Amino acid sequence: MKKMNERRSKYLSIIVPVYNEEESIPYLHERLEHILSQQSFTYEIIYIDDGSSDSTFKQLNQLVEHDEHVRIVRFRRNFGQTAAMAAGVAYSQGEILVFMDGDLQNDPIDIPRLIEKIEEGYDVVSGWRKDRQDAQWSRKFPSQLANQLISQVTGVHLHDYGCTLKAYRHEVFRHIHLYGEMHRFIPAYAALAGARITELAVTHHARQFGKSKYGISRVVRVLLDLTTLKFLGSFGKKPLYAFGIPGLTSLGLGISTGLYALGRTVLPSQQHRQRSPLFPTALLFTSFGLLSIFSGLIAELLTRTYHETQDKPIYVVKQIHPDQGKTMPLIEQQTHNQEQTKTQKNGQKEIASSH
Repeated sequence: MKKMNERRSKYLSIIVPVYNEEESIPYLHERLEHILSQQSFTYEIIYIDDGSSDSTFKQLNQLVEHDEHVRIVRFRRNFGQTAAMAAGVAYSQGEILVFMDGDLQNDPIDIPRLIEKIEEGYDVVSGWRKDRQDAQWSRKFPSQLANQLISQVTGVHLHDYGCTLKAYRHEVFRHIHLYGEMHRFIPAYAALAGARITELAVTHHARQFGKSKYGISRVVRVLLDLTTLKFLGSFGKKPLYAFGIPGLTSLGLGISTGLYALGRTVLPSQQHRQRSPLFPTALLFTSFGLLSIFSGLIAELLTRTYHETQDKPIYVVKQIHPDQGKTMPLIEQQTHNQEQTKTQKNGQKEIASSH
């Protein structure tokens, strides 16, 4: 059996999600090629065409014809940045993955600096657009508020969660499954699995072509995704705590209110005995409390079923020393076998490329 930390076929994979960036691609690739050709390690550049409607794919095909390091994954329609990044991870062959935008705002010159930090022992290096070249009120100010909120909620304090330029060890994604709009929270999810994270100030350029693909509507999505992240981080393994604590509190308030209302109704000291208006309130609190507890029990059963049927361990192993290939726990062997099977299936999927 191969070791869990087996080496991959390349050292570095550059993953670039693009959507209607026909004007930017030639300039971006020229800069990437200039920087990467000076390095001594093996590399690949994976462009994820996220359902572009312009000539983006045509531009990418021209790159494939002239550069053997380029690979293209083309989506049938626009699935979003998270899906594009997930595809990049699935089709990558590198030990280190670097994500960057395709609009020329991230600078390839920072890639060697990110890798240096990874080689210092970090698992995630997050870019920080310290001198961000965007509009102050429509882009920078909302982003600053979002970064502060995410840092406080997750406990992972970064200045710039929204910067796509980040470097990861590939093994980080062994414990992260991307879906929804969670790409901006990958460092926080990685921290839940015990990854070492640092931040590095990177160069940021003003957009030269086209317009931003992000609008004010992303604020609502960030808040909803952040709620999901907080729930999974705090109660993902014990959802009964999330439902049970407010449920027991509400149930206690309902019983207390009901007893108080009953006392006001039946005690002899009351001059005018009548049904207390507090009874409906007590019934509401009690009902909510019971529903919360039952919901927590159902969530607990679903969580245990998920972990047991999927052979999901409740821990994350970084290293076994000495690793002789014989001491791997059964649950780790099963997880590894599933990953190998998934990798083989991914290798059979169609990659749109032209030679």
